[in-house]
Amino acid sequence: MRIGVVAPARPIEEVVASRVKALGALIHPDVGIDFHPQCFASDGHFAGADGTRAAAFLEFANDSGFDAIWFARGGYGSNRILASVMPQLSAAARHKTYLGYSDMGFLLAALYARRIGQPVHGPMTADINRDDQGACAARALGWLVRRDRAALEPSVADRPVAAFNLSILAALIGTQWLPDLADHVLMVEEVGEPLYRIDRMLFQMANATQLKGLAGVRLGTVNDVQANDPPWGEALEAMITRWCGDLGVPYLGRAEIGHAASNRVVPFGLV
Repeated sequence: MRIGVVAPARPIEEVVASRVKALGALIHPDVGIDFHPQCFASDGHFAGADGTRAAAFLEFANDSGFDAIWFARGGYGSNRILASVMPQLSAAARHKTYLGYSDMGFLLAALYARRIGQPVHGPMTADINRDDQGACAARALGWLVRRDRAALEPSVADRPVAAFNLSILAALIGTQWLPDLADHVLMVEEVGEPLYRIDRMLFQMANATQLKGLAGVRLGTVNDVQANDPPWGEALEAMITRWCGDLGVPYLGRAEIGHAASNRVVPFGLV
């Protein structure tokens, strides 16, 4: 098996690639993990210019020698290449797993909407830097290499599912890139936002006609919350329960996804 790594948003340092390869050699010695040189490129905020990032993604996605695409990290930028890359994906791209989260939700959404490959919300190579002895990255590899069900978010069962960072979901609403999520359990997570902004994004979710027909909503990790001034007066679960009521779907409880070492794998659709 060969896994290709590309960075459609921000770059990683070469030490990340070295650590991921070392982990892979230890736990899956028969698996090749190839990092595209573009992962280490720099163009201001981005891992290379838009065209550079698009070309790298297409090169690996359209290469039949790779079985999976593992995204390097998030940040911001994958939305800027959607219009360029999606029409150029070949038949080879349709037989791959695509694994990432955060900003990579743009690509996961677009792929799922067009039924290209198997989009999966889960840890990226940059998660090797978490203080967890490599467990988060190993979980991702376990799913990519042998579909290890221990890597799955525990609630994933017999209903179709999808997972997004809430900011990315809000940005997708009203665009051609958001897939039809009717009858899906939608899982959302967030990082680095004040609660009033989370409330505002949940308002957008609750009033999105594209999201009518969901089977329910789960809430993942919400961490590094910025302080409100004055303090926010509503508990997070009360907030999401209220907005799920407006959307007309049940709030189903918590999910083990998000910007944390506990981030688990959520394959889009049915497992």
